Amino acid sequence: MSTETNNDSFIENMLATIKEIQGELNELKIIKSGILKKSTKRKTARRTVKRKTARRTVKRKTARRTVKRKTARRTVKRKTARRGTKAKRKTNRRR
Repeated sequence: MSTETNNDSFIENMLATIKEIQGELNELKIIKSGILKKSTKRKTARRTVKRKTARRTVKRKTARRTVKRKTARRTVKRKTARRGTKAKRKTNRRR
């Protein structure tokens, strides 16, 4: 049984040392986060902001002027078509 008790005590000692180391690590992390280092980096130059191109002004259509309408032309009465009797006579005469 002495080996078992030695084994158990060894495990307990190891767990205790691990907890101590973890506590010390946590303290170191807290201290590290509290320390602020001045950045040695140079500040980046401000970038030039691209300006938007000016919007083109829309040309507006000018108001339409009212156009005076021409008076309607009078319709010319057309002669009625003649009956085809003369056309037949001409063909007969040529023969």
